[in-house]
Amino acid sequence: MGKNQHVVPHNGDWGVRGEGNSRVTVITQTQAEAIQRAREIAINQQSELLIHGRNGQIRERNSYGNDPFPPEG
Repeated sequence: MGKNQHVVPHNGDWGVRGEGNSRVTVITQTQAEAIQRAREIAINQQSELLIHGRNGQIRERNSYGNDPFPPEG
C-alpha cells in the first residue's frame, strides 16, 4: 500500500501531496484537476485520497485500498 494522497491549497493553486512529503507532487490551477490526478495516484498505489478545503480542513476522503467489504464489526 502506497502513501495517502492529499489535495491541498498551494500558493493560490491546488497541489497533490503524498502523506509525509514536504513538497507537492503536482500543482494544478483547479481543485477538480488536482482531485483527478490524486485519484489516479491513489488508485495506482491502492491508498486513500484526502481532499482539503481552502481552510485546510479535510472535507472528503475516499479509499482505493483493499478495504474489507462488508466492514468488520
